[in-house]
Amino acid sequence: MVVVALLGAVIGLLLGLLGGGGSILAVPALVYGAGLPLAAAVPTSLLVVGLSSATAVLTRLRRVQWRLGGVLGAAGALATVAGTAVNRLLPDRWVLLGFALVMVVAGVRMLHPGRQDADLPPGGSADWRRRLPRAIGAGLGVGFLTGLFGVGGGFLVLPALTLLLGLPMTTAVPTSLAVVALNSAVGFAAHARGGSGIDWPTAAAFAAAAMTGSLAAARLSGRLPAAHLRRGFAVLVLVVAVVVVVEALGG
Repeated sequence: MVVVALLGAVIGLLLGLLGGGGSILAVPALVYGAGLPLAAAVPTSLLVVGLSSATAVLTRLRRVQWRLGGVLGAAGALATVAGTAVNRLLPDRWVLLGFALVMVVAGVRMLHPGRQDADLPPGGSADWRRRLPRAIGAGLGVGFLTGLFGVGGGFLVLPALTLLLGLPMTTAVPTSLAVVALNSAVGFAAHARGGSGIDWPTAAAFAAAAMTGSLAAARLSGRLPAAHLRRGFAVLVLVVAVVVVVEALGG
């Protein structure tokens, strides 16, 4: 249980610092670190990620861009249910291999974040309606992956908010956390309704540690070099992706 708590704390810390991304390690941590079967790891991951995101965003509620976040979250909630249905149809090996592919894309994306277009100030009243098509598309994609792989989707929400929708990082991070919390809640409810057997003691220990880590991240935010942190995390994600592929192909 100590290992579970340590892994949860790391996930929560990364999630709070990066506004997403840490959740992509939750499923591998639960499968290979805590020894849970994939059918239990996915809903447990969604529970932990949702609680951690909600905890992390509490201290930054005033910075959330509620209009765009609401559109992303609403679109994502619908797609999350579809992703959950597809998850139940696929063999575990295929799900893990697809998850590893998503990790590779996310890792490469973090290594090359590109330009950030900060044309919408926190809580601003710019013409956000022209961003609606992009917000809906991004929400659908993120929501589907949330239900399919049990990830919060913050590694996709954050680039969507900064690059596609023009939010500055100070607003994008808390908005991303709010969207991740909503998508994770919907995904967990969909998986739980399907009768996924959750190991509640493990889930409770993992969630408590992750929430503690996300609170600690709120204090550390701004004190650590974000670029270096993102690059180091990207390398870790790529390494874990290789491990997932090897394990999945090895049966």
